[in-house]
Amino acid sequence: MSRSTSTLLSHIDEDVVAPSRLHVTQSALDDLKSRIAQTRWPDELRNSGNDYGATLSFVRDAAQYWRTGFDWRAQETKINVVPQFTTTIDGQQIHFFHVRSTESGALPIILTHGWPSTSVEFLDLIGPLTAPRHHGGDATDAFDVVIPSIPGFSLSGPTQEPGWNSARTARAWAELMRRLGYERYGAHGGDLGALVSHELALLEPPELVGVHVLEIYAYPSGDPSELEGLSEFDTRGLEMLKAFQSRAGYQGIQSTRPQTLAFGLTDSPVAQLAWSSELFTGFGGLFGNPHTANRDLFLTHVSLYWFTRTAASSSRIYYEDAKAGTGYRQVRNSTPTGVAVFPNNFRSIRRLAERTNNIVHWSQFDRGGHFAAMDAPDLLIEDLRTFFRRFR
Repeated sequence: MSRSTSTLLSHIDEDVVAPSRLHVTQSALDDLKSRIAQTRWPDELRNSGNDYGATLSFVRDAAQYWRTGFDWRAQETKINVVPQFTTTIDGQQIHFFHVRSTESGALPIILTHGWPSTSVEFLDLIGPLTAPRHHGGDATDAFDVVIPSIPGFSLSGPTQEPGWNSARTARAWAELMRRLGYERYGAHGGDLGALVSHELALLEPPELVGVHVLEIYAYPSGDPSELEGLSEFDTRGLEMLKAFQSRAGYQGIQSTRPQTLAFGLTDSPVAQLAWSSELFTGFGGLFGNPHTANRDLFLTHVSLYWFTRTAASSSRIYYEDAKAGTGYRQVRNSTPTGVAVFPNNFRSIRRLAERTNNIVHWSQFDRGGHFAAMDAPDLLIEDLRTFFRRFR
């Protein structure tokens, strides 16, 4: 990564917001291709499918494309079209995209990505959100858009000290929006971004008008009456949750031994690819079809983790949340909250979510998955417009 055009690892003074630009050196690209070519491939049990994890055929094919067909420079150019900046908050560098709408009265919104995606997952939403009249919408639905990279993730670079959990990240987001001069704003997130957005709701900065998320992680309490009369959609959602929990080994490892994991992911690009692939491809189809995933976009996310060497630091937030009890905590949340439930995702159940959250908007869709900004952007955009109209 070129230091001359990127401030990924450089220190800047607090309160300073500096322009940034992404550039990966040719030597880094050559090193990536060389490492992929020298991969030592594991064996695989015959006819085991994805029971044991990412399949050899999927990872080998994706790695071969990454080495010989994937055009990083085209992705880098697309990223650099969007205005991007860095600033330092609470001692940590924060990278963010920031696009102001030309429409008067635009509502600022901060969008938070998940893992193993990056802030790039929202880039195609910027046009429809900031310039709705050019994308089938109304001028009154315009947003100013802020898209930060979570501390320790990709373009923000590694975290430098312990304690960067979802709640601390939420505090950094509140400071970022204050630093940008916004007196009112909304928030949205999915996956880990839903945890950060929920913590922002619990923080209740006076400028925050409402939070929109893809998941409310509210689980059954054990009282059988709580689940009586559930819809078929919700019942299937509980079954999917149980199936996911039996496969989500990444959570257990990243919540307990993230540093041990990081040696392999930082040294082998194919290891980083395989580790990232399971959630992106729906654990072999549990949350979608791995064969219809956007391979270029998937490899853009993987490349950003690889080039920034943030395998370790992006895993640590799971450890920090587990240690501090942040992220998933179910405590009273009075901030107006909207939830968009997509079928190929963790299906939040409204009666469980309402135990502790101020739910004022609930949408349920017939398509879309865990990364809705990438696989159902039209539905997500319209739901964001609908939810935030009440605050304009």
